[in-house]
Parts: sequence; C-alpha cells; structure tokens
Amino acid sequence: MNLKEQLLSFSTKRKQPHILVIGDIMADRYVWGSASRISPEAPVPVVSVKNETITLGGAANVAQNLFKLNARVSICGVTGKDPVAGTILAQLKKENIEATAVVADPSRPSTLKTRIMAGTHQLLRVDRETTADISGNIEAQLLKKLETKIGKADMVMLSDYNKGLLTQSFTQKLIALCSQAGKKVMIDPKGLHYDKYTGSWLIKPNKRELAEATVTEKIETGGQLISAAHKLLKKTKTQYLVVTRSEEGISLISKKTEQHFSVKAKEVFDVTGAGDTVFACLGYFVASGMDLPVACELANYAAAIAVSKVGSVAVTLDEIISIIDTHE
Repeated sequence: MNLKEQLLSFSTKRKQPHILVIGDIMADRYVWGSASRISPEAPVPVVSVKNETITLGGAANVAQNLFKLNARVSICGVTGKDPVAGTILAQLKKENIEATAVVADPSRPSTLKTRIMAGTHQLLRVDRETTADISGNIEAQLLKKLETKIGKADMVMLSDYNKGLLTQSFTQKLIALCSQAGKKVMIDPKGLHYDKYTGSWLIKPNKRELAEATVTEKIETGGQLISAAHKLLKKTKTQYLVVTRSEEGISLISKKTEQHFSVKAKEVFDVTGAGDTVFACLGYFVASGMDLPVACELANYAAAIAVSKVGSVAVTLDEIISIIDTHE
C-alpha cells in the first residue's frame, strides 16, 4: 500500500484524537497593502493599507492546524488582559478549540506580531510581547486547570516560543504529570535550555536549533547531524528527534535508527508557521495511531503546502492527499 492509499484508508477509518496543546499563545496581525513610493521623511517604502487580518499564532496556530486535521483540541497557556486576548479567545471559540485552561495575566501583554505586507512581501514585523517567566501563582493556576485535562488527552504537545510560559519548573512538572498518566509528550523547542525537556517522548528542533543546543559549530553533513542528534538524545533522554532541515527535508533519529525524508516543496512563498504545521501533523497522525515514520513523511508534504502560501495557514487532509498525487 503506497502513501496515498494509506492516507485514504486512514481518512475513512480514523478516530478523532483528543490533543492537548500547552504553549505560548499569540496573535499574528497582517497589515496588507501596496508600496509604490519612498517616503520623503526617510529611505523607507510608504505602504498604502488595503485591509488588516488577525490569525492565531504560536501554540494557538498549532491548535488551529490540529483542528483543521479533525482533532479535538484543548489549549493551555497565558494571555494578557487586553483586547488582543479577547480576539484570540474569540477565534479559538470559532475553531471549536477548548480554552478553559487559558489564564489571563494582567501583568503582561498578549503576544501580538504585526507584519506589514506589500503584496506578498513582508516589509517589517513589529512584536508586542514580554518574555518574562510566568509567576509561581500563574503556574499554580495552570497546573490546577490541567489536573484532569492531561488524563483525557491522547497526546500532549508543548509549543515553546520562549515567551516565558514553559519555564524549567513548569515544563518538568508537566512532563512528570504526563508520565504518571502514561501520556506521550511531544515538544517544539526554543532557546538553549533543553534540560527542561528531559523525559519527553519526542523533540522537534530545526537544524540551527540542534546545533545551538549541542554547542555544535556547524551542521553541514549527515554525519554532523547524526552526531549532534545523539548528543541531544543522551542529554534529554528523549526517545526521538525529528529535525526539520529546510530545503534538505526532515530527519527522524533515535538511538537505534535514522530515517531521512526529502523536501517536497516546489515553491516557497512564506515559511511563517511551517514549523507549527509539521509539529501539528506529527502529533495528529501519531495520536491517531499511525507509525512515526509515516507521520514524518506526511508532515513533510504538509510543510510543502504551508510554505507555498502567505501567512500562517492550516493544512487539511484533502490538501495533503492532493499534493501526494503530484509527487507520485
């Protein structure tokens, strides 16, 4: 049975997995317009604004991707107590993403990334955020809300954007709770402190993040990749690494095996949110009962769809089936 036949068979028989996403919740704001002249005040383009859109970003984008794949999704994280938080919660509700474990912290703003677009080209990004660690009080509120949610989930996914939620303390407590409940934990990492991910089932760094995490000067060859991966496997005691390698595709590495999946993208317009798409697909297909190597191959196809569009986009099963058609 080829990959398309496996996916078609899966799509008719699949169960709806319940996935819990815990991570840095954001909003992505796009200001769309055109730029045909340079400002007389400074050597910068003048953008004539046509319209604005706000989409879910960060962990919320992972949750949205999972919903589009037909998962039942719950999300846990922190927002500010501001209008952006209201927009985020309204969009989560619209996508049927359960958000009772989202806590409002009045001491911090909701993370908002504003991109100024001229046609399909991004001219500027403005971030409104704080990266300060959450307080002990907020951590306690989150853990209380998660007491029953972890036990009900088929998969727990941590989406770390290094915005202060997934601290060493909170992350290790989450992994311990999941271990006690017999739940797999998948992590999309950020930053240099990978010791906080110790005990997880799978970590998904990109090639640059892998090099930084293992203090490897550069990763240019397959041998350097494998060597760095085994350093990180040993350090974190995780079972699997899925390394995204941009134009080189995806690598799945464990202590005993290595598999590589070539890139599927024919055109690249925007890489925004592509990592979230890969992460969501991995979680969805594994939680639905697929083998991890098959999930990696399908995630590779989903990434090709994501980078062919502008902005953070959610990929559907039908789109994955269609792109497989063009490669077979």
